[in-house]
Amino acid sequence: MTAATPVISCKNVWKLFGANPEQYLKSLTGNPSFDEIRQAGYIAAVRDVSLDIAKGEMLVIMGLSGSGKSTFVRCLSRLIGITGGEVRVEGQNIGGMSEKELIHLRRNKMGMVFQSFGLLPHRTVLDNVAFPLEMRGQDRHERRARALEVIELVGLSGREDYFPRELSGGQQQRVGIARSLAIEPDIWFLDEPFSALDPLIRREMQDEFLRLQEMLGKTIVFITHDFDEALRLADRIAIMKDGVVEQCDTPDQIVLNPATDYVAKFTKEIEKSRVVHAGVLAREVNGHRLTGSAVGEKQTIAELARLLVTDSRDYLPVASSSGSLIGALNRQEALDVLLGEAS
Repeated sequence: MTAATPVISCKNVWKLFGANPEQYLKSLTGNPSFDEIRQAGYIAAVRDVSLDIAKGEMLVIMGLSGSGKSTFVRCLSRLIGITGGEVRVEGQNIGGMSEKELIHLRRNKMGMVFQSFGLLPHRTVLDNVAFPLEMRGQDRHERRARALEVIELVGLSGREDYFPRELSGGQQQRVGIARSLAIEPDIWFLDEPFSALDPLIRREMQDEFLRLQEMLGKTIVFITHDFDEALRLADRIAIMKDGVVEQCDTPDQIVLNPATDYVAKFTKEIEKSRVVHAGVLAREVNGHRLTGSAVGEKQTIAELARLLVTDSRDYLPVASSSGSLIGALNRQEALDVLLGEAS
């Protein structure tokens, strides 16, 4: 996280479902469990969540069905009102916004893509993408030009006059992404947008999404239940269980240092060497004699496997993308990540 004001800031956010949840929340003392709250007649979809999301960050939220991840993301845009706590977007408390202010925020700052494509079947690709601009009252020629621009961006040039029924699932998802990008949002919410796609198309969409993010630098909150997808996309991963964020950290730290037993169990089958980067294991040089070529800080331990097994150096220099030395990689520590610690 940077020292700058976060784009989204959540402080002690609760979302309870039941009769008069605000009054019940005020009556709570201590830290009741999900089951204790349920026994009182309430469902705790989100429990006391606090986290900040930085400008340009991609935060991936994970959890099993019913963990609260979709409800939490809807709280961030006030699609669902929170029961307690505070959500700020660019410093503004969205709970205190009028309906008019909230609509303006969503239309001008936020893009949303959900698992169901939600395309208008009687409208062409061009008209579907231009629809939010039409709702904004934008001039017809301006919205057509912008729609064509984002259609090209997502790789659908030549299909502007197709109807949704004439497109594949992956192409329909691209239309949904283009429609949300048309308003040039600073903040992008995506709720399992690729889960309905077959594995090959899903991989292609992830590649496309990474390309778009590299070009556009949006602040993104992305929900998935697929850990491999999270590892490919995330700057940080937040893992939720029973409405609580169990851990929010980088993928490397999630697999190296799980904060709870649940996170450890959640990540147990993940091959650490595919996730952990050399830069994360790099330590201060501290007088270690470093010789030979350096490894890149963004190379995974899996990518360095052959070198780690055959190299005789105890410590390998680690360099940044610009080529400057950032530290030393203990080869044995890296081998422990690759092969597992010796018993």
